[in-house]
This record gives sequence, structure tokens and C-alpha cells, in this order.
Amino acid sequence: MSKPILELKHVVTKVNRNTPEEITLLKDLNLTINEGDFITVLGSNGAGKSTLFNTIAGNLPADSGDILLRGKSIVHESEEKRTRFLSRVFQDPKLGTAPRMTVAENLLLATKRGEKRHLMPRHLKQSMAEFEELTAGMGNGLNERLNTPTGNLSGGQRQALSFLMATLRRPDILLLDEHTAALDPKTSQQLMTTTNERIIDQKLTCLMITHHLDDAITYGNRLIVIGDGRITYDVAGEEKQRLTKEQLYGFFSDLKE
Repeated sequence: MSKPILELKHVVTKVNRNTPEEITLLKDLNLTINEGDFITVLGSNGAGKSTLFNTIAGNLPADSGDILLRGKSIVHESEEKRTRFLSRVFQDPKLGTAPRMTVAENLLLATKRGEKRHLMPRHLKQSMAEFEELTAGMGNGLNERLNTPTGNLSGGQRQALSFLMATLRRPDILLLDEHTAALDPKTSQQLMTTTNERIIDQKLTCLMITHHLDDAITYGNRLIVIGDGRITYDVAGEEKQRLTKEQLYGFFSDLKE
């Protein structure tokens, strides 16, 4: 039986603290994530999906409650320290890559994720064959652009690079924050297919926010719905496989086909 890798216990997260505009975004939220879970995350706009990711990643501090990684509290660890075990891909293809650095240079940077930074030889040439094989698997021509500045890539290629960088060192936790939403339908589906293959092959533990019901039902072994800062629905295994879009429509009204 899979063991919990990450646990959120009675987590409360607020913004604009101690001001008249104070808002509680996560409200006594509890979530246990098991090793190897691929969880699709649904919820209406403002329900708390991105806040959940920001709290797990350390962008937003939890006001109360605890976050445990393999039983050890990380609730007070900084965002920087959490990069030792956590990677994230954002909706915007411009985030997560350095635009003036080439594709190969970005990938080399990703191999050092979570390590202390210090001056050392790059050894870029020795890594080129590995990077070419890695990018060829994306099926979008990225392998032919290893020496191209990332800012000159298409949105789909740049997002594929962000995903590769996030998974290069096999993170304990992978957060996909609507990572296909800004792409055209064909490119989005191509990246989603590759994403699923890589998660399965590497046995990654992943949470993926999506607004597409088809993707939420098709991918992953588990599905959760967030509503008003809490987990309102949590389904896994065969029960998830039997889900239909019609069953999910009752939870929210702003999701796409």
C-alpha cells in the first residue's frame, strides 16, 4: 500500500493579514497525497486551487495547520528550500525558463535544481547528447533548437521545456498549474499526452490543476474538487474511472468541455 508523501493538516491560509481586506483562502483544509498519486484538481475560479499550490510550494505561508513531507513538518521551510523536493510548471509559458539562455543552458540549469549555487565549469558540451535525446521525446522539434535562446521558441516549445526542466531531477512533488491552458488545442493535447507518459514512466507524484473536465477524468488515478477553500470531493481508482462529466457539472459552472 502506498505511503503518504505529503500531508496537509488543518491548513488555513490568509491574504491581506491584519487589514480590513483580510481574506481566508484555505479554510481548515486537509489533504493526504500518497506516493505515486497523479491527482487532477478541479474547482471554480476563486475556490482555492492556486492558493493550495502556493501554500504547498511556500509562496504563501500557512497561518495555521501543518504540512508534512514523509512525516516531517516543512510548514516553516522557505520557498527556496522546498525546491529540493518540489517542482512547478505555471500556466504562462514565459515563467520557469530564462529567455536569454539557450534551451541547452536552461536544461543544464535544471540539473542543479535544489543545489547550492557556486562557480564551477559548465560542462555543457558533455551534456548535449543527453539533452538532444531528452528533448526529442517531446515530439515538437525542441531537439533541433538546443542552441536557440528560449525567448525565441514557440509557446508550446517553451512550455515543453518548462515541463522537462521541472521533471529532470525527478521531484518528490510535481505541481502542474494549468500548464496547458495557454496553448492551442493541438499543442495542448500533445503536451498533455507527453506529460502523462512521463509521469507514469518516472512514477512521479503529481497534482495538476485543470479547467478541462475531459482531462480531469482521463488522466490520473485520483480527482479532487476544491470549493470555498476546502476539499469538497475526493475520488480515486475505479470510482474515478466511472466518473462522467455530467456528474461533475454540479460542483461548478465555469469549467470547459
